[in-house]
Order: sequence, then C-alpha cells, then structure tokens
Amino acid sequence: MAVIKVPTNFNIDVEFEVPEFYRRLLALLIDMVIQFFYLRIANEIYKSIAMNSSWDIDSNYNMQAVGLLLFLPILLYHPLQEITMNGQSVGKKILGIRVVNEIGGRPGISQFLIRWLLRVSDLWIAIILLILVSTPDLFKDAESTFIVLAALAFIITDIVMVVSSKKGQRIGDMLAKTILIRTGAKGNIEDTVFIDVADSYVPSFPQIMQLSDKDINAIKSILETARKRGDYNMAESAAYKIKSHLKIESSLSPFDFLDVLLKDYNYLSTK
Repeated sequence: MAVIKVPTNFNIDVEFEVPEFYRRLLALLIDMVIQFFYLRIANEIYKSIAMNSSWDIDSNYNMQAVGLLLFLPILLYHPLQEITMNGQSVGKKILGIRVVNEIGGRPGISQFLIRWLLRVSDLWIAIILLILVSTPDLFKDAESTFIVLAALAFIITDIVMVVSSKKGQRIGDMLAKTILIRTGAKGNIEDTVFIDVADSYVPSFPQIMQLSDKDINAIKSILETARKRGDYNMAESAAYKIKSHLKIESSLSPFDFLDVLLKDYNYLSTK
C-alpha cells in the first residue's frame, strides 16, 4: 500500500495511505452513473415542460432557464457533496476515500471550491453525459463525436497527472493543497477532530486554546499515526514540542498527554 508523508507544524511527518488508482476510478464511475441517471430524469422533465409550453420568445427564454436549473446539480455535484459530506461524494464514500488538506484535516470551503474550479475533466464528463442522454445515435453525429473525443483527451490528461504525481494529485488538488486518502483501510482516520466529552469534564491544559485549528488537526493526525504504528518516539517528540511551546509541565505519558489535549480542546471550544 502506497503512503505519503505529510509534514506538520511540529516538524513531524504523518503518514496517510494513498488510495489505489482503481478505487479512484471506481468512485468516479459510480458518481458518473448517478449523474447519468439524474440527467435522464431531468431530460424527461425538460421534455414534459417543453411539450406543455407555448413557443414564443418569452417561453424560449424560460425553457433555457429551466434547462440551466436542471443541469446545475450536475455542475455542482462534487463541490456540494464534498462540502456537506466531509470531503466525500457518494462514490468516494462507497470506495472509502476522502479529500483532506495536506495535514490530514478537513479542507476549508475555499479549498473545495478551488479544487472544483480546476477540475476540468469533471466539466467534460458532464458534457459527455449530456451528449449521451440527448444524442442516442452518438457516433453518427460528427460534431458530437469530436466533442466526446476531445473530452476523453482531457480526462486522460487528468489521469496521467494523478498517476505521475507523488501524492496522486490533480492540478486542482495541487493548487488547493488537498490530497485524497483512504479512510476505511484501518479505521483510524476520524471524520473530524471532535470527540464526545462529558459535561462534568475538567480540562487540564487550557493553554491548548492558544493553538490554531491547523495545529489541533496536526496533533490528532500525529496521535492517530503514532498509535497505528506503535511509534512511541513520534508521540514523545510531539508532546515535548507542545509542552515547550505552551510552557506546560506534565508527567503523563506522551499518548495520554496528547489525548488529554484533544479532550481539553473539545471541551473548551464548545463551552
């Protein structure tokens, strides 16, 4: 299983498992199938509305607006799902992969949007699906055939980028500073940094609130990786650097110390 090492703010590399190419491809195919069937339904709705409309200038503009509204969910399919489903679409969720930022945390909305705006192949996939729905005799139409072949060229270029990139990133991922990781391989990558803490919990280190959300994500990633690998030195190094930075004295073991920090953060950030 290929892994990538991601540096954190504490100068400690955290490892994430890179999804195999076939997983990414299957996830994309699942999403394409969903979009295809949606387009079939949307096309029938459009035809039904068109048949019951009178044909004049106003109705023509109205039908164009209806067509755009029906096509909008296809264009926004990936960003809306990734923002609302914590970095996953339906296909990604089924195949156990997720979009995260470069330290393993949840990307910001701006990162999801940058990633989406530069996913040129997704737009071409949507165009292919639209042509397939609206043109049953696809290869009898030279113009449609050319568009499909051009779209396939863009998609192949995207695939080459993923295969050749060290982190399996497309152009959008590189500029948005996001990566795709496996989530289901060992079940240790949680959806967020938040965990349940009892109302009666008493925080031990309120200094934790001096750290940024990015730092908290890094602590969580380091703790998860150190536990998974049984790497005491990684946890000890992170604990030492945090104690030095926040001027904390504690006799807790490195694993317990990092765990308490996350609990403290969860309690204090919600009170």
